[in-house]
Amino acid sequence: MRHGKKVNHLGRKTAHRRAMLANMACSLIEHKRINTTVAKAKALKQFVEPLVTKSKVDTTHNRRIVFSKLRQKDAVTELFRDVAAKVGDRPGGYTRIIKLGNRLGDNADMAMIELVDYNELYNAGKPTKKKSTRRSRRGGGAKAVAPATETTATKEEE
Repeated sequence: MRHGKKVNHLGRKTAHRRAMLANMACSLIEHKRINTTVAKAKALKQFVEPLVTKSKVDTTHNRRIVFSKLRQKDAVTELFRDVAAKVGDRPGGYTRIIKLGNRLGDNADMAMIELVDYNELYNAGKPTKKKSTRRSRRGGGAKAVAPATETTATKEEE
């Protein structure tokens, strides 16, 4: 039985799996998209997304946590400088997995994993919109607007 076993071992020992995911994450940060198998792409998504979330707040502590996972100084620098600036307003979902079909040699399911904000094809038709703030229902915004319109309407009637 496999109750409660959520980690896909990918046919590797723990150290090999962590090193492979770290290398793939560094490649993803450097190139913004990579081709791999579907299983590795899903494992990489779970590995990278918390790191991107950490990179949104640039503190020494967060840099050290991310560096302990990635182990490449250049990738950490690019993650905190470029990627974090681009995904700063996004609440999550920093990567996209697109299935490509099967590999010729062994018929493995292939996929492309990419950082969402770096794909010009999907973002070309959409205008960039500014982040809107949430308004509470208790705010006086609606009450302040309503009397102003009433006063202008009464002045027009006279």
